[in-house]
Amino acid sequence: MTDKQTFKPCDLVIFGGLGDLSRRKLLVSLYRLENSNLLEPDTHIIGVDRLAETSESFVQIAHNSLQEFAGEPIDDAVWQKLSARLAYVQIDVTQPEQFNQLHAVTDTKTRVLVNYFAVAPFLFKNICQGLHHSGILNDESRMVMEKPIGHDLKSSQEINDVVATVFQEKQVYRIDHYLGKETVLNLLALRFANSIFTTNWNHNTIDHIQITVAEEVGIEGRWGYFDHTGQLRDMVQNHLLQILALTAMEPPVSLEADSIHNEKIKVLKALRPITRDNVEARTVRGQYAAGAIKGKTVPGYLEEEGANTESTAETFVALRVDIDNWRWAGVPFYMRTGKRMSHKRTEIVVNFKQQPLNIFKESYADLPPNKLIIHLQPNEGVEIQILNKIPGIDENIKLQKTKLDLSFSEAFKNSRIFGGYEKLVLEAMRGNPTLFLSREEIEQAWRWIDSIQDAWHQLNQPPKTYAAGTWGPEAADELLKCDGRSWEE
Repeated sequence: MTDKQTFKPCDLVIFGGLGDLSRRKLLVSLYRLENSNLLEPDTHIIGVDRLAETSESFVQIAHNSLQEFAGEPIDDAVWQKLSARLAYVQIDVTQPEQFNQLHAVTDTKTRVLVNYFAVAPFLFKNICQGLHHSGILNDESRMVMEKPIGHDLKSSQEINDVVATVFQEKQVYRIDHYLGKETVLNLLALRFANSIFTTNWNHNTIDHIQITVAEEVGIEGRWGYFDHTGQLRDMVQNHLLQILALTAMEPPVSLEADSIHNEKIKVLKALRPITRDNVEARTVRGQYAAGAIKGKTVPGYLEEEGANTESTAETFVALRVDIDNWRWAGVPFYMRTGKRMSHKRTEIVVNFKQQPLNIFKESYADLPPNKLIIHLQPNEGVEIQILNKIPGIDENIKLQKTKLDLSFSEAFKNSRIFGGYEKLVLEAMRGNPTLFLSREEIEQAWRWIDSIQDAWHQLNQPPKTYAAGTWGPEAADELLKCDGRSWEE
């Protein structure tokens, strides 16, 4: 048995340490990493915010956050280990000289400085200037940033340019928490470690692929942000395009970050543009009205608290996406994502082509195609839909659809299934950029999204209404029906 691999400890500095992201996600993730003994012994965690707090009060806030958001009882021994790592520094990020306080709580000679920007992007420039002013950065230092990285290509480039004045590209870790999910990571293993899929993952055997990211929740107090963003920019530009890129990319030369990034960028560059000429045939915009989810009545988007009753922001998007390369010629990718939908569900459905000849007409007039269903959430796992003979001594062979089901929770009972943030926070501290986004990926995705956004603006049509608790507007069904297909339900 080999010894556990060791990594250099770090000083994880969380800018926005008292904010919602830190309290709901980061501190909970750090607790779970501590519980699994995955944090290096000498790693320190420093909360930074402009509000007047002490290290003692920050520790108490962290404990309260875990009790509220961890979703599990807090182990006192684990908490004692984690709390011993915590410290707090009050810094107004608009005052560069205040960043000098970080020297007292960090040690860049023995630990790597990892700066987590858990704040709004308009503060990135201030933080970069403050860190540079303090002289605390070195070649080992890193920065981690969250979406939204801009609201279009131009604003994304401006944010990246600001960061690039202080950090080299290899030091920048851009998070998309979907890339930390076990089932998303399993796409690499599923596709490239199994010949049954590797040799059948192209236009010769696949009819079409569906990607669904459905949410039951509505705006959840994010009206001000979401109404200026919409579902296309909030979800498609990052989460869905990343899932698409991993599903469609060519085999990378290795698992190194650059190799994987390069293959994903090739996919993004091969996306057929959606413009004013084809936007009506390739996209559907929707906005939820009042309805019911699991028997509970919920308001429509325009009835949410603080709503602008004239808003035309979309809460649902469906698209037909074509990838213009050899592997995927003629294979459409259908993507949909929406709020207030029937069920919370994130999945990829790979629909294989039908058999050219049916000799089992007594069971099926048309043989249903095989399907590979990859469940990303809420119940991670993989299903393969096949046809089997129904047992019996009747002389006729009768078929029935069955599923080979690999549930992660059942198959890996002795392995903990970590959440996306835990994996990504750990990899950022360890210095592994593989699961993070490159600048070129982000900007290439924005180029494609901007074209759709511009086409919608020129079209100037309101989103189509759908009742909360359904699967979106009827037009989303028509998007597939006109191709002789239907959504997986």
